[in-house]
Amino acid sequence: MKKDIAMYVSKCLTYLKVKAEHQRPSGLLQQPEIPVWKWEGIAMDFVTKFPMTSGGHDIIWVIMDRLTKSAHFLPMHEDYKMDRLARLYLNEIVSRYGTRLDMSTAYHPQTDGQSERTIQTLEDMLRACVLDFGGSWDVHLLLAEVGEGQMIGPELVQETTEKISLIKDRLKAARDRQKSYADKRSKPLDFSVGDYVLLKVSPWKGVVRFGKKEKLAPRFVRPL
Repeated sequence: MKKDIAMYVSKCLTYLKVKAEHQRPSGLLQQPEIPVWKWEGIAMDFVTKFPMTSGGHDIIWVIMDRLTKSAHFLPMHEDYKMDRLARLYLNEIVSRYGTRLDMSTAYHPQTDGQSERTIQTLEDMLRACVLDFGGSWDVHLLLAEVGEGQMIGPELVQETTEKISLIKDRLKAARDRQKSYADKRSKPLDFSVGDYVLLKVSPWKGVVRFGKKEKLAPRFVRPL
């Protein structure tokens, strides 16, 4: 009887869509490719819940180069529309580095996580600046950019083939260590062409097919 119940539950679509995972992560670590040159691949994130400044800013848009780890911190307001964000991006990033950019895609934590350390350092720097110099946090963003660049090492951010090659070698060594550690705690998964799988999603990531279920939305969705 226990075997029959387990078999029935394992084939129940509702159960598969709502159950929480209590096992080792499935699949080996898949890392994004190392960019060939500076600002060819970027990671970005929004740091929210800052005090409103006199300039009307309460969010920082963090845009980071995945190769050199240098970053730009752009102050903005939470109600900025997409066209205004696009203009800000063109003025601050594209005008400096061109348009050969490979953005971090949604549901890809290996790229999104690369900006987390930068954000942590940024917040610490802004706290120190506000405590020491006073004023609004947004007036200290340029100083934070300079400080972050110094932590990376200016000698590694020069546009020379030799320095870029050195950065890529160091990144590859770090990635190899990370993958070796992560794969020890994961289990491989094998799929064949045509297999049906359930997709893990988060409503707050922009998936709109849940309607108004929000927190009670299913953890997984099936193919359409």
